[in-house]
Amino acid sequence: MVHTKRVALVTGAGSGIGRAVALKLQANGFDVALLGRRVDELQKTADLATPAGAECLIAPADVADETAVAKAFNATRETFGRLDLLFNNAGTFTQGVPIDELQLSEWKRVVDVNLTGCFLCAREAVRIMKAQDPKGGRIINNGSISAQVPRPLSLAYTATKHAITGLTKSLSLDGRADNIACSQIDIGNAATDLTSKMGSGILQATGATMVEPRMDVSHVADAVLYIANLPLDANVQSMTLMATNMPFIGRG
Repeated sequence: MVHTKRVALVTGAGSGIGRAVALKLQANGFDVALLGRRVDELQKTADLATPAGAECLIAPADVADETAVAKAFNATRETFGRLDLLFNNAGTFTQGVPIDELQLSEWKRVVDVNLTGCFLCAREAVRIMKAQDPKGGRIINNGSISAQVPRPLSLAYTATKHAITGLTKSLSLDGRADNIACSQIDIGNAATDLTSKMGSGILQATGATMVEPRMDVSHVADAVLYIANLPLDANVQSMTLMATNMPFIGRG
């Protein structure tokens, strides 16, 4: 039986941006594989899915674990028959410390999740997209505004997000032969649990602490859906989506 629905896999689907995007895709006809480390949180995402929408598959994995990632993507292919979209969203960061206080173990942890994890998931997605019929698909990498301008004391996180830009551009170029498009969305101050401290004040480049505006996470989900709905002969190479009044333009 030919699978007629589009299929997406979302990493970090158990909370925040990943959950919002997964639910938006599911409500708009995508069968969605939910990838993340915490099965209970993935189940919560699945429980929030629109009853009349498409299917959800819980695919537990740590994106830094090569074997677990391969297993999750294989389960997606075996369940749905193909993969049309990867939203490479999973990420982490360190506590805000200067470089001379940053432990190598913390640096490696962030690189493993934010960069190596993105690579591992993209590699599995490309393997499926190249082999399926019809060939091709789309990868959307969650970059962050730190891919453009750093916040204070964010060395490891910022370095990985700059690297994601290079990964995205290389995937965009190399994917052409197999009809695989790749985009990057740089998000600033989406209202999730991870950005809750912005409501009470966050460190600025001047050394001051300032409350920063946030935007509803639903706008991120809408943006990802827009890119996902484009035909593969059109691509949003990069997008910056941010709370209008946050201190980003003019920062640095």
